[in-house]
Amino acid sequence: MQKITVKVDGMMCSMCESHVNEAVRKALGVDDVKSSHTKGETVITTDKAITEEAVKNAINPTGYTVTGVKFEEAAKKKGLFGLFG
Repeated sequence: MQKITVKVDGMMCSMCESHVNEAVRKALGVDDVKSSHTKGETVITTDKAITEEAVKNAINPTGYTVTGVKFEEAAKKKGLFGLFG
């Protein structure tokens, strides 16, 4: 599982978040994407191999600007409430 944190410039409201989320879902085929205009970021969690270029190509045409992309291994959830492996 991969977590991609994308810094996005230009989001001002929850509708902006929705536009970015929709663009990412449509272009990259991921289900788990969350944006925050207050943090200025979008977080994508996926099992798919996604490149920085693909992320930029998904978001930049919406009128918002990708200013940074960070890839990291997503924490894996364990059993009931993380108590059991």
